[in-house]
Amino acid sequence: MIEMEDAETCCGFGGTFAVKFEAISVAMAEQKVENALATGADYIISTDSSCLMHLNGYIQKNRKPIKTMHIADVLASGW
Repeated sequence: MIEMEDAETCCGFGGTFAVKFEAISVAMAEQKVENALATGADYIISTDSSCLMHLNGYIQKNRKPIKTMHIADVLASGW
């Protein structure tokens, strides 16, 4: 497990925030994903499904080499 820089910073989703302030929301996702990539990790793991959905959308759209995974899936897989 490697903690990324600014791990406590919001991913930018925030429900209607992502709709009303799309450019800011995307920029926040970009920063979060870039911080995760800087660690060399293969996965971004979180307990927040909406955050993971938001980050995964950014990752797929921009073809970033990292995946998202919910902590429940990590535990269920026996890691």
